[in-house]
Amino acid sequence: MNAIAVLPPSIVLDPLLHNWLLEDIGRGDRTTQGLLNTAVQVGQAKWIAKEAGVIAGLPIAMRVFQLLKQQVAWEPMVAEGNLCQCGQEIVRFHGSLESLLTGERVALNLAMRLSGIATLTRQYVEKIADLPAQLVDTRKTTPGLRLLEKYATQVGGAVNHRMGLDDAVMIKDNHIAAAGGIGKAIAQIRKQMPYPLTIEVETETLAQVEAALKNGADIIMLDNMSLEMMRQAVKMIRQTNDRIKIEASGNITLETIRAVAETGVDYISSSAPITRSPWLDLSMKLDISRMEEQT
Repeated sequence: MNAIAVLPPSIVLDPLLHNWLLEDIGRGDRTTQGLLNTAVQVGQAKWIAKEAGVIAGLPIAMRVFQLLKQQVAWEPMVAEGNLCQCGQEIVRFHGSLESLLTGERVALNLAMRLSGIATLTRQYVEKIADLPAQLVDTRKTTPGLRLLEKYATQVGGAVNHRMGLDDAVMIKDNHIAAAGGIGKAIAQIRKQMPYPLTIEVETETLAQVEAALKNGADIIMLDNMSLEMMRQAVKMIRQTNDRIKIEASGNITLETIRAVAETGVDYISSSAPITRSPWLDLSMKLDISRMEEQT
């Protein structure tokens, strides 16, 4: 993999999980509370993969159950970021039966969503694994899930692009139009930009690439260019300043990503691993033979 996946710390993650649990539980889990109203019961559950894919989100699922009751332990059968096969046992949980049943849906939903993203990301990454170019994600994420969806792309082997608008300056086509040109946009923003942010400029023509070079862009994005124009742009940039990073973007697919990487760009950004990924189908089964009461 190209990147090391960094899980958000609990101080950031817990409020998100807390709100999603509140959304699902509402005024209480009527079914589970109606069944388990006499004694605290403990049991074991396992997750089974119903299709092959890359597993992501197991530590997050564990945290869901722990927020409901701390006495829940887990044992992963497939490591985070590894490939699972259809029918394979993914993880075992042991602890409060009430927590396992109440948290099941939220935990599974998150793991299925994140595993689906990691699976498709891995497919993109493998297409260019022997080339220097790296796959990066975008800000096209589900509101409220950005931290976790971008974590999943890391698990799949991609590199995170900026997390939000405050991470870096990216001058896109509408910014250029509003400012009256690339040069004016860079000059105006650079006066106000805090150290050590970088400036990236989105370009669609060779003339715009030349303008971005002339005005000191740190990163130049080649947006929706043909492969031939991309090759010309890369040559122009490398000959002028080989320290400038080059990003390709626009309609990147599994079929086209390798050809784009072969033009010599440093990064290829795509929203597809997040916006086009199906969920990986997982299910939870209780081991009723391992259930016991604690009085």
